[in-house]
Amino acid sequence: MVVRWGLIGAGDIVRKRVAGALREARGSALVAVSRAQPDLLEPFAREVGARRWHPHWRTLVADAGIDAVYVATPVNLHAEQTIAAAEAGKHVLCEKPMAMDAAECDRMIAACRASRVLLGIAYYRRFYPAVARIKALLDAGAIGTPVFAQTTAFEPFDPQPGGPRYWLVQRSRSGGGPMADFGCHRLEVLMHLLGPVVHVSSEVAQAALQREVEDTAVALLHFARGATAVVATSNAVADRQDTLDLFGTRGSIRVASLNEGTIAVRAGGVERIETHPSASNVHVPLVEDFLDAIRTARAPSVDGDAGRAVARIQDAIYAHTPTVR
Repeated sequence: MVVRWGLIGAGDIVRKRVAGALREARGSALVAVSRAQPDLLEPFAREVGARRWHPHWRTLVADAGIDAVYVATPVNLHAEQTIAAAEAGKHVLCEKPMAMDAAECDRMIAACRASRVLLGIAYYRRFYPAVARIKALLDAGAIGTPVFAQTTAFEPFDPQPGGPRYWLVQRSRSGGGPMADFGCHRLEVLMHLLGPVVHVSSEVAQAALQREVEDTAVALLHFARGATAVVATSNAVADRQDTLDLFGTRGSIRVASLNEGTIAVRAGGVERIETHPSASNVHVPLVEDFLDAIRTARAPSVDGDAGRAVARIQDAIYAHTPTVR
């Protein structure tokens, strides 16, 4: 069975990874595309290898020749486009963050369930071999009971008006700054490793950049199983960071760069280094998991409920509300 994809959106991530993954994944075909600039539509379709192009995303989701839709547009459009695709009978794989808030996530989940189509969210880090290894180590009790975790995600970013990525600093389109853009990845990984979050406190600031959204945010999470974690994100720091550290009652797991996949495991006073590199295109395992879910009629590994769990934490972070409901 070959799953035929329609792709909505033509941003940076689409060209770097998404279009390639939809072409390269086993049993997958990128058939049709749509983007907001009609004059660039045909060249874009030819660039990514799509046979058809639609001047409006609504005609794409109605295309009888596609089975699934990948939504890769600004966050404020995710809910509307996902719901329309579901109502047209299409499975949906939606870029992160899932929506502007948890209430929109609820509507997306309800629409997909009503139409009996699958909904997946593009938290591709779930499929990193390093993350799978860390999960296995934690489940095996390699570092005892997890007590504390911390992750830092720093990416210098200050787009100017008129630039193609300027929407990321427009609150009405992105929902927030670095905590919304890439902090969401860290929140999803931490919940995958440590379980549900029951309490959140936060500081959200414009430390150096003047814009609609924060340039720096820090969240303190308390997990139902007892562990706590700190998530720090920034667009204002010069040095790029992508760290993940977990400390337990009998040892620790430390990752200097999660994208690179080298982990240091310390237990019983002994440290060992393991390397678990990610796929060359990190979207391919995500897409292949979604395709397998379609073929086997199971839920995607990162489904709408997982996306909503991240959204409710982000709601609390941006509201400075101490309780996640």
